[in-house]
Amino acid sequence: MQWLNEHQQYALLVIPILAFLEAMVGIGLFVSGAILLSVATVLYAQEIATLWEILPLAFLFASLSDHLGFYVGRLVGPRFNHSRFAQKYQKQVKSTESFIVKYGAAAVILGRLMTAVRSLVPMFIGISGMARVKFTLLDLLACLVWTAGLGLLIVGLDNVLS
Repeated sequence: MQWLNEHQQYALLVIPILAFLEAMVGIGLFVSGAILLSVATVLYAQEIATLWEILPLAFLFASLSDHLGFYVGRLVGPRFNHSRFAQKYQKQVKSTESFIVKYGAAAVILGRLMTAVRSLVPMFIGISGMARVKFTLLDLLACLVWTAGLGLLIVGLDNVLS
């Protein structure tokens, strides 16, 4: 946080980086969305950035990361399940697969809102063969809902309701 204060001219660049990384296939298992929320809240509270600067960047780069994951899934296909990564993170892989089977297309939206599977859902949706346009429309809706929630958390729910 000290770095943000000392380098305010670059602080806003942290938002798209974190939004991208926390949703990126594999990397998102290690980069928590709580970091993005914390940084965004500090930038907003210290008036380094406005919501109108923070939220579009978060939306755009979260969706970009989701799409990258989707196309990785389309590229690797079902053979992913035999990879070292899938074997190492077997619990998360099985959980994500079950989630997608259970919720179908709604998994795109629900997956964006669940930190435990957020970075894996787009890839598995790609593996499943969902149509590109359908994924894009669902993902844009999912990112819109997620961004609205991020905005509410940044300003504080009590500020919105009062």
